[in-house]
Amino acid sequence: MTDYLADVKKYDAGADEATVTKIVKHLGIALRSRDASLVSCSDPSELERVREKWCAKKLGVTDQAAGDEVVAKVCEQMKGDRSKARVTFYYLVAKHLGKLGDL
Repeated sequence: MTDYLADVKKYDAGADEATVTKIVKHLGIALRSRDASLVSCSDPSELERVREKWCAKKLGVTDQAAGDEVVAKVCEQMKGDRSKARVTFYYLVAKHLGKLGDL
């Protein structure tokens, strides 16, 4: 858990451990696989999945353009990270959408 929190804090020094824990619990067993625990910004189907499963279903943002925009913004923000941790990616998407409190 501390690894997830430390990674999130690279982008948001004030990240709340409870919020990160909620994202980790939401992702569950997907985090056990290295491939599934990362987000590939170069894979359009991966980004579509993030938009549909995280933005729309979990966060309630059903506007496809808004979802695409925030996912692209997080890809840009994390472009220095070769391995983009899914927990951090999801946290930043929720933060940009103002939905951290909804988790």
